[in-house]
Amino acid sequence: MEGKVAIITGATGGIGQAIAPLLSDRGVKLVLAARRSDVLDVMTTELSGSVAVPTDVTHSEQVNALIEKAIAAFGRVDILLNCAGVGILKQAGQLSPNELDTMLDVNLKGSFYASQAASAVMRERKSGHIINFPGTLGKYPMAMAAGYCASKFGVVGFTKCMADELKRFGVKFTLCHFGGVNTPFWDEIALKVQRDKMLQPDTVAAAILYALDAPVGAVPNEIILQPENHQFL
Repeated sequence: MEGKVAIITGATGGIGQAIAPLLSDRGVKLVLAARRSDVLDVMTTELSGSVAVPTDVTHSEQVNALIEKAIAAFGRVDILLNCAGVGILKQAGQLSPNELDTMLDVNLKGSFYASQAASAVMRERKSGHIINFPGTLGKYPMAMAAGYCASKFGVVGFTKCMADELKRFGVKFTLCHFGGVNTPFWDEIALKVQRDKMLQPDTVAAAILYALDAPVGAVPNEIILQPENHQFL
């Protein structure tokens, strides 16, 4: 992966923050995107060959500007990791319109905007890899997660459509169904969970590297990784 350029949205969160140094160590040039510019600035001082682009993925114009700035900085985009996400877990009848909109805007629309903009650049180069993160709740339904599942099932749907549309142009897609990852996602969740038994960010980061390291001509289209105490089959 030496010399490749990767955009990471949600770079200041658990999975994004875990994968960034691993890619940097492999010589990947990083474009780090998130809303927290102060954390982004700290990350760029620690990771050589990285630039920070404060971005709110819910605004398509900011996402388009992110891609443009990546091109201006490094001349290309090879990898997109859509790590930005938000979760509100409540019974469907208790979910407010604003809470539903928040999840649809960040999880679904944000991932769509970034995939759309990055894939346009990759299509021209006839090369690229986009990784989206619907998690296990983008594959298996769960009580208290109707709105969240709606946003994540949507990610699965558009990713599969884009993969079919762009496979002839050398653009690869991977869906990561990671379940129960111990990240700040759970800080505001009012459910009793055993965070010590969850997957750790460095574990899922290794799975992402596996997808990116696949031999030429091979694509891990879906990766399912779950804690051994909380398996869905």
